[in-house]
Amino acid sequence: MLRWALFFLIISIVAGILGFTGISAAAAGIAKILFFIFLVTFLALLLLGLMAGNALF
Repeated sequence: MLRWALFFLIISIVAGILGFTGISAAAAGIAKILFFIFLVTFLALLLLGLMAGNALF
């Protein structure tokens, strides 16, 4: 998911340089949404891993 966010960020930067502001804004919005989904998933799995680690040891 993080790879897709970086992909859309690069598309947004290239589109912005070339003057396609609508495409740039849309790609930046998609990249932001994907990054936050990644961040929430990462934190949830990190917390679950810490809880499981405490239960095992």
